[in-house]
Amino acid sequence: MVAEVAFWFDFASTYSYLSAMRIEAEAARRDIVVTWRPFLLGPIFVAQGWGDSPFNIYPAKGRYMWRDLERQAERLGLPFRRSQPGDPAFPQASLLAARAALVALEAGVGPAFCRSVFTAQFAQGQDIADPALIASIGTAYAIPDIMERAGSPAVKRDLRDAVD
Repeated sequence: MVAEVAFWFDFASTYSYLSAMRIEAEAARRDIVVTWRPFLLGPIFVAQGWGDSPFNIYPAKGRYMWRDLERQAERLGLPFRRSQPGDPAFPQASLLAARAALVALEAGVGPAFCRSVFTAQFAQGQDIADPALIASIGTAYAIPDIMERAGSPAVKRDLRDAVD
């Protein structure tokens, strides 16, 4: 029997970035199969009465998170670029990327696609809500119709169901 683990992640999450970039290698060392599950933290925050990330609502928590992320990325040898003035606001809107991830997972290239999206955001400072960026990552993984499929009612429903 093969062990399995579900990896729930939001592209807007800094700690999801750290995990996404190394979960496959760690799981492989232990003969564990990873099932990638995109979801959205926004509805969870709203249910808690928050209109924003707790890292923005509580500035001390936010300062600690950014410093912790810098330390952890350095320790793990992961590239990291903290948000700069003029960059997309933190947290970035991750809805489009999450829908596209469902398409990439269905196409069999989900983990690589997801790592590319995380890298675009947290290592390169790119806007993951930009349809052109998501389309270009999809094209790199031979999913030329990713934008059309990501906007389909079925994919929208699947992501909504993952959040509910």
